[in-house]
Amino acid sequence: MNGSATGTPVDATGFLGGRLILRQPRGGHRAGTDAALVVAAARPYAKGRVADLGAGVGTIGISLAVLDPTLEVTLVEIDPGLAALAGETAAANGCGERLHILTRDVRELTSKPRDFQDAPHDLVVMNPPFMDARSSRGSPHPGRALAHRMEESDLAQWIEAAAAMLKPKGSLVLIHRPDGLGAVLAALQPRFGGIALRSVHAHSRRVATRILIFARQGGRAPLVIAPPLILHEEDGKFTSLADAIHRGEAALAFQEPDAAK
Repeated sequence: MNGSATGTPVDATGFLGGRLILRQPRGGHRAGTDAALVVAAARPYAKGRVADLGAGVGTIGISLAVLDPTLEVTLVEIDPGLAALAGETAAANGCGERLHILTRDVRELTSKPRDFQDAPHDLVVMNPPFMDARSSRGSPHPGRALAHRMEESDLAQWIEAAAAMLKPKGSLVLIHRPDGLGAVLAALQPRFGGIALRSVHAHSRRVATRILIFARQGGRAPLVIAPPLILHEEDGKFTSLADAIHRGEAALAFQEPDAAK
């Protein structure tokens, strides 16, 4: 199967236990556990209008739209080919009318986008590139390289863009590597509070491989750390919670501080 916009080979694959079908470039960045984790972590806070920054083929934003038919979702994606696939995926999953796609560089949105001056978002989600562009070796595949590598200054701009798109007291949910947590917290500090963290571990006796992060724009509550999430049992199978997350059957609240603070 070829992508209608790019002519490149495309696969149609199930996600969240087949609750939706994704159109993804063959050989490019693939949706997996990280996206499923963000979907689960975002669900308790998803209402009204949701924005997915660096959306790729729209995995997170479209998943939330499929799981909740009341949501309106904005996808921001710099790659026109991926943005086109996101549009096709949304239409195929019956939520195209509730989706708005901006083919833009997230870093350009650090002031409130003109499109949303009168309709800010209740929630922003993001699964930003994790690798430091200065110290990591990029993938030879251009799509994978763009999806995986980011300068630290770019991360700060992504979080600034999230702030620009959110309404007061709006929520932000993102995932990152543990060694990037310091940079994330530093970028959040000027505009966000009420921060909650949840570490994600492959096994109970292993160090964390990911950190899920919640923050509230204008929040004042102190940082809290939620119980860790363990993905695998000793025999290598998913834990019951991890399995439910991958099937789209679980919402993963952070038990964040009182939203009024």
